[in-house]
Amino acid sequence: MVATIPLDDATEIIAAAEEKAEEIGVPSVVTVANEEGNLIAQHRMDGAWLPSVNISTDKAYTAAGLEMPTHELAEACQPGGSLYGLQTTDDDQIVIFGGGYPLTIDDEVVGAIGSSGGQVDEDMEVARAGIEKFEELFE
Repeated sequence: MVATIPLDDATEIIAAAEEKAEEIGVPSVVTVANEEGNLIAQHRMDGAWLPSVNISTDKAYTAAGLEMPTHELAEACQPGGSLYGLQTTDDDQIVIFGGGYPLTIDDEVVGAIGSSGGQVDEDMEVARAGIEKFEELFE
């Protein structure tokens, strides 16, 4: 069992995500965080928007802290939903749209990935490429 994701592995995960970002033409910021949502590694591709630095970090933080993909929060956070307003809590670090995923081993969260730079579906695609590399490294 991995206590947390080592830096060398985090950079490989980011590289795989960036490869997908280049393939689809979306300069992105990719963040890998530990099981508590704290930064292990982050990279901002040339041309990626500056706000994507914080957004990708917050996506990873949310996915780790809530142990779920960020896109799964959207419906419950709509007006009248059971989690309405969640995104305004925790110093506004909670993200309720796609691009953040927990990284798990044997159903235990050991880290998270966040991607930002494109449309939500593009961010999700980039992050999933990082997840594939994570699974290759750890499962």
